[in-house]
This record gives sequence, C-alpha cells and structure tokens, in this order.
Amino acid sequence: MNQDTEVDMKEVELNELEPEKQPMNAAGAGAEKNGLVKLKVANDDEVASAKFTGLSKEELLKVAGSPGWVRTRWLLLVLFWLGWLGMLAGAVVIIVQAPRCRPLPAQRWWHTGALYRISDIQAFQADSAGNLAGLGERLDYLSTLKVKGVVLGPVHHNQPDDIDQTNLKLIDPTLGSNEDFEKFLQSAKKKSIRVILDLTPNYKGQNSWFLPNQVEVVASKMKDALEFWLQAGVDGFQVRNVEYLMNESLFLAEWQNITQRVSEDKLLIAGMNSSDLQKILQLLNSDFLLTNSYLTRTADSVNDTQYLFTHYWYSTGNPWCTWSISQAGLLTSFVPASLLRLYHLLFFTLPGTPIFSYGDEIGLEAAALPGKPGEAPVMLWDEFSLLNASRPGARLVNVNETVKGQEKSARSSLNLFRMLSGERVKERSLLHGDFHTLSSGPSLFSYIRQWDQNKRFLVVLNFGDMSTSVSLKAEDLPPTAQLMLSTEPERKVGVSLELQHLNLAPNEGLLFNFPYVA
Repeated sequence: MNQDTEVDMKEVELNELEPEKQPMNAAGAGAEKNGLVKLKVANDDEVASAKFTGLSKEELLKVAGSPGWVRTRWLLLVLFWLGWLGMLAGAVVIIVQAPRCRPLPAQRWWHTGALYRISDIQAFQADSAGNLAGLGERLDYLSTLKVKGVVLGPVHHNQPDDIDQTNLKLIDPTLGSNEDFEKFLQSAKKKSIRVILDLTPNYKGQNSWFLPNQVEVVASKMKDALEFWLQAGVDGFQVRNVEYLMNESLFLAEWQNITQRVSEDKLLIAGMNSSDLQKILQLLNSDFLLTNSYLTRTADSVNDTQYLFTHYWYSTGNPWCTWSISQAGLLTSFVPASLLRLYHLLFFTLPGTPIFSYGDEIGLEAAALPGKPGEAPVMLWDEFSLLNASRPGARLVNVNETVKGQEKSARSSLNLFRMLSGERVKERSLLHGDFHTLSSGPSLFSYIRQWDQNKRFLVVLNFGDMSTSVSLKAEDLPPTAQLMLSTEPERKVGVSLELQHLNLAPNEGLLFNFPYVA
C-alpha cells in the first residue's frame, strides 16, 4: 500500500461509509477524494491544559453587587427569619395548649410497696432451732416478693409479765445476739429491704403492756429502746395492742416524734385488736400507720363488702391507709380460701400500704395444733416443712401447698402475689392514683385507679358464689380494655374484653388496664 492510500487514525473518511452512500469522484486516482473530511481530535495533553478558572474576585463582587442578586439575598433572609419565628410561635402554642403534668405527691418508702410481717422467725424458717442468722438466708425469697419492708418480731428478751427482767435492747438469746441482728440488718439493706422492729414489750405475757400501774416504767424503757435501735440503724418500729396502753395517743405521738427526729424516713406502726371505727379514727389523726381488725367485721351479705372498704376509706378523710385483715393474723384466719386471691388483688390495688403476714402469699392456714392453739403456723417451704419443725401435728403436706410447688405454677397464688406486687411498685396510678368506685351491681366491687396522663387500671371483683354479668359504663371508661390478670387460673389473659358485656366466674377478680386519652 502506497503513502496516498494510508489512513491516519485521527482522520475520519467518508469512504468508510457503505459503498452506496459514498460520493461520486470525478478526479483521477491521484486527486484527493471528493468529500473527504478530516477531524482533528485533541489529545490528552491539550484537554488537561484547558482548565476552568472561574470568575475572579473582582468579577464575583461585580455580580454580587448587581440589583438582582441583592434583592434575592434580602428575600431569602426575610424568608429564613419568618420561618424561624413561625416555628417558635408554633412551639409556644403547643406548650401552652399541652396538658400540664400533675405534680407528684411526696412519698416515703412505705408508700411504694407492701410490708411483710414475720412475727415468729422460727416458725417462718420451719425450724424450731431457727434464728436470726438463718433468717438472713431467706432474704432472696423476700426480694422475689418485691416487698419494701419486713416487720420483724418481737425478738427482744422478755420475761413474761416481769418488767424488771424484760430488756428491750437485748435480742432473745434463743434467737441470736445483738451482733446477729446487726448482720441481718446490713444484709437486708443490701437487698433494699427495710427492717421494722416490733417492740411490743410483754409479748410473751398476759398483757402486752404489763400492768396499768407500770405504765411509766414501760414508757421509760420504750424511749431508751427506740433511741438505741435507731442508733443501730433500724428503719422503724411496730407496737401492737395499743388499746391496752393507757393514754395511747400521747405515748404514740411521743414515740413518733422520737423516730422522726432521727429521720423522716423512719416509720412507726401501731396495731390494735379492735374493729370499732370510732376508736380507730381517734388514732388516725397522727402520721404513723395503723393496723386494726375493722375488715374482720362480718358482712350481712356480699353486697356489704364494697361498703365495708369504701366506708372505711372515706371515713378516714383520705389519709394514707393501711390494708390488712388484722394487726398480726393470717388472711386465711378471717377470709375463706375461695376469696384469698381476691383479697390479694384488692389490697395491692387500693390506695394505701398493703401489709401481709408470712404465708399469706401461698394461702398458709393457721390450723390449731393439739395443746398449742396459739402457736404460730409453720411456713411451708416444701412438703417436709412440718416434719422438720418437730411440732405436734407434724405431717407430710401436699407439695401444691408449699413455696416449692407454687413456684412451678404460673397461675399459683404465690406467682399472682408476685405479679401484683411488681405492678404495685412501678405503676403511678397504683402508687398514688385517684380512686373512683363504679356502679356495678350485686356482689360486685369495681373501681378505677388513675393518675394524670399515665395508664389507668380497672378492678372488678365478684364476691358472690355464682357467675355474674356486668355492664360497666363511665365517662372516662373505654368500651374495651386489656385483661392483665384474673384470679381464675383458667381465664385467658392479655386479650381485650368488652366492658359492657363482662362475665365473671364465682369469686373471680379481674385487673384491666387502658391508656390515657387526652
């Protein structure tokens, strides 16, 4: 191929087109082809050298100062500030129109959960040799109950009916030493469980407060003991049978002042074995907690149950109530077994502090033992508890009656107790919420607990021995609510039920929750 026919790779010739699209050539072979187009393609170096330099400073200033750009900048600035002021005004409107949060009431630790009484630590441990050292091993169990405090004893040295040989500052040697008590106290604090010490002086004798003419000696011993145990670090005190103490109001006020001088977080509990409402109200004017036997009064019918509770609550003028069946006894001593779970639900959801005795959580019965009718019942940890206690009437018990057996059943009394206690300590509506009763019908007790914008709770209790239907209506009550729990083990929970068409089994209690709606 000669030089004339060589093709430069940077030229594009029309003769590369299809033959029918090529132009006709009039010249000879040596002439340049008609229609030949030569394109010069820039190489990489030439492209690199052609860089965009942009506008100079002077050019930018000239453009920026032009009337069009000045107007644009002012328009954007005005729009920015108008938008900012609009958002600020919207936020202010939202804050002003939003519901105000209700201020929380002042509460102490005994307002936030249940108290648990252990009157006889040997019976509680199901061991006649039980002592304070062994009691410390049961603190993990008490933690699972989510109780805020344990009311212990009395455990001081008491020579029955002998005031001179009774020492309120000395632990009964059969239960341990003062050092053992201090160790238990520290162990309980690590578990966030407060310790209230029962200082009822003559708890082993005929009269809890000795003879009437010894009242001044008793008062002096009590004052010294209160100061001694407060120095040791106890969180409060309990005294029982105060109706047998002369001038009980004056003495209780003095003992309350002693505890409060140390700290406002120190508690005094007074107990009385009386169901007389007038006598009870005379002592309710003070800040201490009061347990009594008012709820043991016999109702003429199941319809009186609601009246019994509401009348007591409203009669107190809405101070902080305590809910217990008596000053020391078990629930099963006064409540039929069929209503036990109903009372658990009731005490944990009423406004006030629920107080239970050991064994209430499993339905422990205080059966009288031959020859010892007043002896404290043995706590049933397992089926061998009564045998290990070495007491008259010892027997092998059904495992379903015990802590061991009930821990394995999700629907047992023990686990119902634990669930209710857990809800009580965390939900504001149950902690300090308002209390509103509902009109429900014969044998029923229904009420709502609510606090500000928090979740609401509805409690429906059937104290009757027959199934019943109820239609619940109230201004703030929704048509349906979620069922949290039932005292009837076979009832399906976690579902929404219509409150205007609600069916309850005999002796069944239901706990619902529903959200706050603005």
